[in-house]
Amino acid sequence: MKRILLLFFLGWGLVQHGFSQTTSGKLSLEQCVQIALENNLNLKRSELNLLSSEATLMESRGQQLPSFSMGASSGFRWGRSINPVTNLFETRRIGNVNVSANSSLPIFAGGQIQNSIRQAETTVETNRLNLEASRNDISLNTVNLFINVAFAREQLNIANSQLTTSKDQLERTEKLVQAGSLPVADQLDLQAQMATNELEVINAENNLRIARLNLSQALQLPFTDDFDILIPELEVDGLEIETRGVAHIYSVAEGILPEVKAAELGIQAADYGVRIAKGTFLPSLNLSANVFSNYVDQTNFATSDPLLRQFENNLSQAANLGLSIPIFSNFRNRASVQRARVQRRLSEISEIEVRNQLRQDIESAYTSAYAARQSYRSSLLRVEALEEAFRMAQQRFEVGAINAVDFQVAQNNLFNAQADLVSAKYEYVFSVKVLDFYLGKPLTL
Repeated sequence: MKRILLLFFLGWGLVQHGFSQTTSGKLSLEQCVQIALENNLNLKRSELNLLSSEATLMESRGQQLPSFSMGASSGFRWGRSINPVTNLFETRRIGNVNVSANSSLPIFAGGQIQNSIRQAETTVETNRLNLEASRNDISLNTVNLFINVAFAREQLNIANSQLTTSKDQLERTEKLVQAGSLPVADQLDLQAQMATNELEVINAENNLRIARLNLSQALQLPFTDDFDILIPELEVDGLEIETRGVAHIYSVAEGILPEVKAAELGIQAADYGVRIAKGTFLPSLNLSANVFSNYVDQTNFATSDPLLRQFENNLSQAANLGLSIPIFSNFRNRASVQRARVQRRLSEISEIEVRNQLRQDIESAYTSAYAARQSYRSSLLRVEALEEAFRMAQQRFEVGAINAVDFQVAQNNLFNAQADLVSAKYEYVFSVKVLDFYLGKPLTL
């Protein structure tokens, strides 16, 4: 069956060269994804479920083969019992050794064995696809958390830049106040602004720490202050949203994503379950054979057979062909069929849910990407304009043409615009990458 390998984040060819930490001690995106896949416990549970279903398949296939068993027993009897040598009732101790071998082969079982094999094969393939879907989900979640760290890092850089600007401006203002060129009120306003910027830096540092913590916990790694990531340069200019719309993306995604195929196979497995249940109403035919022999320790007879000779003399064989016709089973068979049909209906509902969820996720990602692109373009123009406005406000403030309040307004406007630009940038990048994932494209940053 065709295998779908969808997630090759940041060029999986680079990953093949090793996943050890970089010399800077920071983790790259592909390293984070690999660690998440190696450490995730839900993924390990899915792998064990796959192994269990493979064992069920082996068991189902074995039902076609004849069973074979051997046994032996030895014991003594006291009191009145039948002597197996004379076939008379006697009161004495009798020792015996019994050996036997049995074999049974199902010839016809109402199609239950064949359908059980097909159902087990379908279940194995379903679990493989579910395992692949789990890997995709873990990888996507890791990428999202990685981008959150990168976003928080840029927010911190912006906050530090604003704080540096406030400090520099406060130093100039203090000198001008001392020289009598500016009133003390301007200095106090800038001190308040710098305190606000310091608080914003603290909040940005906390947000970055929380983002790093979330990523570290997703990787199942103990969190330390040294844990950090290697942030690549994110190129926005080359990103393009699929122009053919949601319908095209959905048509591609439903044909390649493992969770959709797994849902379809779930219905197929449920169909086999209905056939298995219906098979209980049909007759079953079974062939069995057994071999038996024994030894009795009656040494007081005139002639005593040695052990092997008694086994040879007492050897018996039997073969049986058994037919079983179900007449009435206290409604157990009928209940089994009803439960199997209900399970099939539940599988159909699950498939509808998977397809609906996929469509909704694509719609959300497409809408987010489109909105983020518009927001990014507008924010880019806004930042360019406000940077020039802030530069002019700074020059005017230094010569006393405007007061500290007007200067703070210009600075805050620029800070807010830069923050909005960063937010739109990362939202746009992640949304486009999600759409690329649904289209089966290798994802790179």
